[in-house]
Amino acid sequence: MHLEEYFWYFKDALSHKFCDEVIKYGNSQREEIGYIGDITADNIKTIDPKSKKHFKKKRISNVSWLNETWIYKEILPYVDMANKNAGWNFSLDVPEVCQFTKYKKNQFYDWHCDSNTIPYNDKKDEQRFGKVRKLSMTCSLTNPNDYKGGELEFDFRNQDKCGKKFFRKCTEILSKGSIVVFPSFVWHRVNPITKGTRYSLVTWNLGRPFV
Repeated sequence: MHLEEYFWYFKDALSHKFCDEVIKYGNSQREEIGYIGDITADNIKTIDPKSKKHFKKKRISNVSWLNETWIYKEILPYVDMANKNAGWNFSLDVPEVCQFTKYKKNQFYDWHCDSNTIPYNDKKDEQRFGKVRKLSMTCSLTNPNDYKGGELEFDFRNQDKCGKKFFRKCTEILSKGSIVVFPSFVWHRVNPITKGTRYSLVTWNLGRPFV
């Protein structure tokens, strides 16, 4: 899918007070390791050693899950604005639970995309069943002076009509409270932290599969 805009950002969109409240609340919740793909805290013990080794090379971070109305009330309007302003106009349904992510020294998340062409198929999960991730949102919660490294980068692989890879460092959201929204099929990564701790808030917005 060729896009005119691969991401849309809002600099200094959220107040520092809101960011601090999210950090405080996120740190008060049960923390777990951030996994990839189908690996979860429930099945990690059954994963073969080779897959575990690959996982550790792909991602090291800590997360907790937030599903509070006061958080969605602040962030979801920006997803809708980005969807319109960028010209995507994707048909969206509901957001997933927010992921509060903590990247400490030497932690990272290598190249990946958030979406899957196969819709969620657990019928017990009525909110997600039959849907795919369409738009991803990341909010920077930390003052950029409090950490080094941890840059969000995009790779618009397979998106350019000429087939050329195009890497883009998203410096627009370095300041605290800034937001970036992008199609969930766009490849991206978070570089290793070299000093301090970087906090972010992530959510994925669901909809029926692209036709």
